[in-house]
Amino acid sequence: MATTFFRNLALRPLLQQARPLLAPSLPKPSFPTTTMRSFSSTPVQSATLMQVLRGCRKPQRARHAISPVLSRANAPAMKGVCVKVGVVRPKKPNSGERKTARVRLSNGDLITAYIPGEGHNIQQHSVVLVRGGRTQDCPGVRYHLVRGTLDLGSVGNRMTSRSKYGTKKPKKASVG
Repeated sequence: MATTFFRNLALRPLLQQARPLLAPSLPKPSFPTTTMRSFSSTPVQSATLMQVLRGCRKPQRARHAISPVLSRANAPAMKGVCVKVGVVRPKKPNSGERKTARVRLSNGDLITAYIPGEGHNIQQHSVVLVRGGRTQDCPGVRYHLVRGTLDLGSVGNRMTSRSKYGTKKPKKASVG
């Protein structure tokens, strides 16, 4: 480190003298040259040669699909037949029993899908519509079943977020 510093210190005057000989002077541009300042107050640190040689620049890994079967088929939803209905216990901070179904899709893939809402009427051999969307506290569950379509009924007596659960608007009671 010190030898490099002293070598540069000793060679600097020699290089300044030799510079006109090494590079002929270029004509001055006719338009005014201005230096642009970047908007960032912190300087951008580029990697040193040794960092690059050690392999600091690695490409970013590709993101995985949340619902891989649907993204492979390039479809927003797929039809499938229910093979088995069961419950899954959620991950650590949560507790309860999440209702799930094993579904064989129309392309032959077997997936685990979450049944949203309270109560359901599906059983083995029911035809269901599967959409994407994982269930955060159930490992391995990356799909949801669409309520109110095909054999899966809507959630009864639902007042809020009815469109997610296939529930129609309740009829108002007629007065007198």
